[in-house]
Amino acid sequence: MTIAALYKIFLDHPNVCTDSRKIESGCLFFALKGGNFDGNQFAEQAIQQGAAFAIIDNPNLSKHKQFILVEDVLITLQQLAHHHRTQFEIPVIGITGTNGKTTTKELISTVLESHYPTHYTKGNFNNHIGVPLTLLAMPANTEVAIIEMGANHVGEIDFLCQIAAPTHGLITNVGEAHLEGFGSFEGVKTAKGELYKYLEKNKGLAFINKKEEHLQEMAGPNLYKVLYTKSITPDLEVPIFETKLVSANPFVEIAFLSKKGILQNIKSQLIGLYNFNNIMSAVTLARYFKVPYKKIKQSIESYTPSNNRSQIIKKGSNKFLLDAYNANITSMTKALESFASYKGQNKIAIIGDMLELGKYSVEAHHKIIDLAESLGLEILTVGKEFGQLNRKGIKQFPDTTTLKTWFWKQSFENTFFLLKGSRGIGLEKLLKD
Repeated sequence: MTIAALYKIFLDHPNVCTDSRKIESGCLFFALKGGNFDGNQFAEQAIQQGAAFAIIDNPNLSKHKQFILVEDVLITLQQLAHHHRTQFEIPVIGITGTNGKTTTKELISTVLESHYPTHYTKGNFNNHIGVPLTLLAMPANTEVAIIEMGANHVGEIDFLCQIAAPTHGLITNVGEAHLEGFGSFEGVKTAKGELYKYLEKNKGLAFINKKEEHLQEMAGPNLYKVLYTKSITPDLEVPIFETKLVSANPFVEIAFLSKKGILQNIKSQLIGLYNFNNIMSAVTLARYFKVPYKKIKQSIESYTPSNNRSQIIKKGSNKFLLDAYNANITSMTKALESFASYKGQNKIAIIGDMLELGKYSVEAHHKIIDLAESLGLEILTVGKEFGQLNRKGIKQFPDTTTLKTWFWKQSFENTFFLLKGSRGIGLEKLLKD
């Protein structure tokens, strides 16, 4: 069956499912394969549960009028998603970066959907399966789409661009993450820069934060660009978007000049200086796409972080900054520096291992402890990577369960805690009853 023919079926059954446990009546079930499963084995079950058709790639399955046999289910899913994408002549904004891409995507989506029918990546559906599913969920009335793109190997961003065909793009930053997969920091730059290269080749436009190191160099001279930057005093005469940092103690407050020269203030519910760039990016895109100031202000000020990202949680007299969705050298450094800047509070940083650093791991974990000590922070470490360093004077726990058992036997009062670590460490479990 051709993609065009399959697309006609999709238009009649636009609900796509890849999990046989979540079948909805009338959906298309794509029988994907994984490391520990083969979706083909659940095709019959999916039909029995109400799927309209099952897209399979095992020719040995018994024939069924509701089975659609293709050469490769995953490739078919990706091709169908690209075909659906090409039916829309709208801005499609690709977002990637080492840190902050999900929060930035959430903020941009929040401000743009206040003014336009907007479709965007839900959660972290940002890989070779998540991006196609996001595109296939795009309704016909969509006027702007925001597609998050993640990667841990060179070539992945380019591949996702071929599927999503972004017209606009934003790289939040480049830092030392997934070094095991990228090989080096230069590998990170090459991989993230694939978004710029796609945009340049296809006459797209990139939003570039001038204050983020490497981005202008990576973009090259031939790419259409919108530059934006942090400034102390926004200047109407400067032909770039400028945003002023008003405060970050602890919540980020920003300001910018309107075209009429009026200083517009926005107070966010996001804590941490590192969130300023995320907010600035969202405000820049909102201004570029002509979202009215009142809608920008209301959207940013009403946004509350979730999913273990910059969340403030209170327990008794203590307060926790839960930023434990993920961690790498760059994000850990920014988190510790920001945490150390908060005044007038007893502070303890609970830091978990930074994973997927390969041969750079030992050096990176030493570097983070050195930084914390130079900032005068009291720290507790969690995980084997920190544990094998045997640093004197630092209380270390092999895992979050052990930390939790010890922690709640203590008598902490009026203390501000930072929880920062890689997803695999699960520091959020410390706060669960």
